Amino acid sequence: MLKIVGFAPHPPIIIPEVGGDYLEQARETVSGLRELCRRFAAAKPKRLIIITPHGPLLRDGIAVPAVSRLQGDFGDFGAPQVTLSFAQDQALLYRLQQETAGEKAQLVPVKGFRMLDSGAAVPLYYLQKEGVEAPGLHLTFGLLPYRDLYDFGKALRRALENHGLPYAILASGDLSHRLKPGAPNGYDPRGAEFDHLLAELLRQGRTEELLNLDPELVEAAAECGLRSLIIALGVLDGIPYDTEIISYEGPFGVGYLVAELKPRAAESGAKKEAGAVAAASAEGSAAAERGGESAPVALARQALKHQLEYGRPLPTPGQLPPELSGRAAAFVSLHKGGELRGCIGTIAPVHPTLAAEIIANAVSAGFNDPRFAPLRREELEQLVISVDVLSPLERISDPGALDPKKYGVLVRSGHRSGLLLPDLEGVDTVEEQLRIARLKAGIAPGEPVELYRFTVTRYY
Repeated sequence: MLKIVGFAPHPPIIIPEVGGDYLEQARETVSGLRELCRRFAAAKPKRLIIITPHGPLLRDGIAVPAVSRLQGDFGDFGAPQVTLSFAQDQALLYRLQQETAGEKAQLVPVKGFRMLDSGAAVPLYYLQKEGVEAPGLHLTFGLLPYRDLYDFGKALRRALENHGLPYAILASGDLSHRLKPGAPNGYDPRGAEFDHLLAELLRQGRTEELLNLDPELVEAAAECGLRSLIIALGVLDGIPYDTEIISYEGPFGVGYLVAELKPRAAESGAKKEAGAVAAASAEGSAAAERGGESAPVALARQALKHQLEYGRPLPTPGQLPPELSGRAAAFVSLHKGGELRGCIGTIAPVHPTLAAEIIANAVSAGFNDPRFAPLRREELEQLVISVDVLSPLERISDPGALDPKKYGVLVRSGHRSGLLLPDLEGVDTVEEQLRIARLKAGIAPGEPVELYRFTVTRYY
């Protein structure tokens, strides 16, 4: 669940050990950043995403350091004794890689980058002072079209929601560097125009206008925060939120904006959602009785409906029928007009109950399958949904132990693996089953593999 989104500047001069007497000239920024970080601490995120302009910058991708922990200090600014550390969630990194595969803006792990840049280090200093020590990801925006960055933000949210932990987004960036004569990039009167316009559009939630700002105005401003902000707004896509401009000033000719973008929790919406959760429980347990869809399929359909209505996953119902309360891996398949419309699953359980597994995989099948466009509201009633619940994987040494009608197969070579469900139309032989599974994994025909088989219980 998204807890809070923040936008923060990153001038090292606002670090007390660096700025010294100059700190007073930026007191509004220091006060605003402290307030924002207190709100982050109150939100208690378990994962923290920092988006910075000053890490390894790529033209056609979003960079993430390929390390589990980043270190940093302010030695370049005369304070080497001030040290910082930030742990990266490798499982989340992998999820985001998978989520953006094939997208215009892809996550690109970068080797050899281990130091926290100032864009991340300055807000981290204040966050950690307030006790926010959550691991997460350090992302550097790429020089991509704004719309692609926005779509990356949507993919980032999908990866985080599937990860299942409360999270926060901190977009780091300064606004215009040309606010007055003697500013770092010279003076341009349009710098102040850019800052005021961005703040007003952000305050009013006018995202489309932010995505279509006049390129000449952006160029004149010489800013470094717009792209970070656009990724953060992509995370908020479809979520009602309120913006508070906590502080803004430009004491050194650079615009420092501190803002909170807080997802809105309207009482009526919360009550409606609680009703939807209760309905999901009743729908699942009563489905078999009314001769309609099975409980797993009814839950998958309710998960898709909830995602379309609220823009976030359906909470796991409190009352579960026995067949949904245990743990198991599952695949959710969507068909429309006899054609596949989405299929996502897990080969081992990653959620505490089968119900939670089905909810997550239904949402992924409907909205995150890279082969298909996200599901539209009008398509929901046209879907035929099936849920395959997998038995635990069983290692086998001989393909003779397979039967494509009875057993699914997993082939594995190193980090590559390919899975094929059983009893698929057109897959009638073990040879064909293994050929397709190898092809899905990118494993050559003669390459040695580990073989696993499993059975499924299929629900309609």
